[in-house]
Amino acid sequence: MARKNLLSIADLASEDISRLLGRARELKQGKPGQHLNGMVLALLFEKPSLRTKVSFDVAMRRLGGHSVYLAQNEVGLGKREPVADVARVLSRYVNGMAVRTFSQALVEDLARYGSVPVINALTDQEHPCQALADMMTIGEKRGGLKGVNLAYVGDGNNVAHSLMLASALTGVNFRLAFPRGYEPQTEIVDRARAFAAKSGSDIKLTQDPQGAVAGADVVYTDVWTSMGQEAESDLRRKVFAPYQVNRKLMALAKKDAIFMHPLPAHAGEEIEAGLLDTPQSAVFDQAENRLHVQMALLEELLGPSPERG
Repeated sequence: MARKNLLSIADLASEDISRLLGRARELKQGKPGQHLNGMVLALLFEKPSLRTKVSFDVAMRRLGGHSVYLAQNEVGLGKREPVADVARVLSRYVNGMAVRTFSQALVEDLARYGSVPVINALTDQEHPCQALADMMTIGEKRGGLKGVNLAYVGDGNNVAHSLMLASALTGVNFRLAFPRGYEPQTEIVDRARAFAAKSGSDIKLTQDPQGAVAGADVVYTDVWTSMGQEAESDLRRKVFAPYQVNRKLMALAKKDAIFMHPLPAHAGEEIEAGLLDTPQSAVFDQAENRLHVQMALLEELLGPSPERG
């Protein structure tokens, strides 16, 4: 990778994604080496987490390093202490930062003022580590990525943004069905379409979930209400009700289509109860692959290089 940070999937070229996924598959099949022996990753989290926190912690341990977890009430990013000062202090203590925050601007500021690699572990705009795990899972289940038809049904949120960009970079055809008023950011769509023009991917936006899912190889959804949007919960349940992924909608996809969700899932809202346990569900493979892609990413960003010695 030409850059030392992962703030957006767009920081990666298609060959970077291919290399990271290849290494992730190797790490999944065999015992990793202690390539990060003695190194420390700061987990700087403003939001609660299960998969992100545990997968990064376990990834560092398997690679010979360890992590330090810092919750918002311990650091007070931008409140108790300026972001620039936190970045410069942590850069003296640790070898990298994985940051889970409400603001894309905050993670970019940490990267600007810090001198160690910064990984976006989720912001309001993107979730690149999730998208890498998604691409790995799709590749495993569909035998590759090029030409796969992926239908995303629901909110045009951070997960949708990163998934759209990753699809465009890897040649996956991406269809996003969303209620009017909940579309993805225009700048993300424009960037994805620019990538798609080079990869041969097809990007389509629609308000028609049935049309998006028809003939799909992969059907993907996410929560209707993300952290920080709790005041909108009642409204969102009404608006998104026609966008629930259920067995009736899945029947429009290919017979061997898989279902994906980044978790946590809410049965009775964005998915029908029991959908996670159907043969079509790849959700828990998807969750496992967070560990493997993050190990590959940590090796790439924190491991020995000519610049770092």
